[in-house]
Amino acid sequence: MTILTSCLEGKKPNFCVLGAGHGGMAMAAHLSLLGFTVNLFNRTEARIVPVQQREGISLSGEIEGFGHVRIATSDIAEALEDSDILMVVVPAVGHRYMAEVCAPHLRDGHVVVLNPGRTLGALEFKQVLKEKGCRADVVIGETQSLLYASRAIGPGEVRIFRIKNSVPLATIPAHRIPEVLKVVRQAIPQFVPGTNIFKTSFDNIGAVFHPAITILNASWIEERVDFEFYMQGISASVCLIMEKMDEERVAVAEALGIHALTAREWLYRAYHATGKNLYDAMMDNPGYRDIMAPKTLKVRYITEDVPMSLVPMASLGRMLGVPTPTMDTFIHLASVIHNCDYMTEGRTVERLGIDGMSIKDLRLLALGEETSP
Repeated sequence: MTILTSCLEGKKPNFCVLGAGHGGMAMAAHLSLLGFTVNLFNRTEARIVPVQQREGISLSGEIEGFGHVRIATSDIAEALEDSDILMVVVPAVGHRYMAEVCAPHLRDGHVVVLNPGRTLGALEFKQVLKEKGCRADVVIGETQSLLYASRAIGPGEVRIFRIKNSVPLATIPAHRIPEVLKVVRQAIPQFVPGTNIFKTSFDNIGAVFHPAITILNASWIEERVDFEFYMQGISASVCLIMEKMDEERVAVAEALGIHALTAREWLYRAYHATGKNLYDAMMDNPGYRDIMAPKTLKVRYITEDVPMSLVPMASLGRMLGVPTPTMDTFIHLASVIHNCDYMTEGRTVERLGIDGMSIKDLRLLALGEETSP
């Protein structure tokens, strides 16, 4: 009997959260408070020492309490032992690493969920497992966004500002979405069915919000000014720019035959925030209040969201003949700021192995069918 089968037949799943950042700490503590056994893995030991010493994580904000963690470790074999569901909660630039270290230890029926996949994270994870010779029957999924708006506020302490009302989850292959949801929703009912990994990938609203707000507030950030990122960091003009980038994201998705939510539609579904335009809708979202801006431009809002979100969208756009001038501008500006070439280093269609694929083959890929460019 495989892990997934036993969970479907009534066994309570054990979770391993991979990543001890803001989101990973929040998820580990939340799952524990919901009554599930939780292991926590982090690449470096230093970050989890407070969790080891306290044997858990303190939560405040929307959820209050102390979440016991069974094991907090930097040993991946120890972390995955007796775990059924692997919740990967790291910046998308870490997905390849997580796939590499997990590959030798995965077993039939393991479920891996990237929280979130950003854009085409599940596809990258699947390909790395193949490269590493992993032959286990593993289901790989990705969520459209992170469930939590949260921040670590001290050693072993996390504040959850808001939990989203619903977060779509899709898997490779797509036909296994229902069975994975049946297991994962025992703990987190906010997960809802996603259509496929292209749908979750293109409903990645962080690609629209994070790089634009960060780059357009570069002077404030470099001067280390305290301001609320999603509130004081935006204006009517900033939102006009984000709306244009949003239109490009939706257009590339449409070229794939995917209906992507607009940013305004997403804000309503995730937070019940409404408004006649994007600026009004963001102002109507209390979940964004009190989230302070970063103090450096070396932040995942650029280092993750540009190469792992904007680049694959723009790259697919080029392949499908959809112009993305606003995305291209922010990819270029981010590359200038960080003295690199994000368009080359990111998840391009060439690096993902899908260059030259037809729309038919891309859609079959989401279903789990083996295709060739």
